[in-house]
Amino acid sequence: MSATAGRPTRIASDLLDSATLEGARQSRSAKQQLDHWARVGRAVCAQQSAARMRVEAALAGTLPLSQLSGEESVVFNAEVQARVEESLRSMDLGAVLNAAGITTVSLDENGELVEHRPDGTSRPLATT
Repeated sequence: MSATAGRPTRIASDLLDSATLEGARQSRSAKQQLDHWARVGRAVCAQQSAARMRVEAALAGTLPLSQLSGEESVVFNAEVQARVEESLRSMDLGAVLNAAGITTVSLDENGELVEHRPDGTSRPLATT
């Protein structure tokens, strides 16, 4: 057992839910399934095969997507999805939109609609 084996780690809830479902199908616990996925992903990312270099080129925009094989396209799509999800977790979309001059609407802690204006002011919206 490594020194970090028992270290608490935060896992995105959607990944944990998926790992629980897939783990049950594979006779693994959710943790075992996450470990399996991480090891497979690590091996794929570490592989500097021609296919991996083609996927990296497509991600960089130097290779047209139409030139990827079916398997390369699957890896490309998984990479894009992971990057989008990582960006969304760290982004304050409301602040980005307000900085662009766009008025947004959100729910407050009571479930009421609130309008947020680009000038930094907010006001509750009447519900009918």
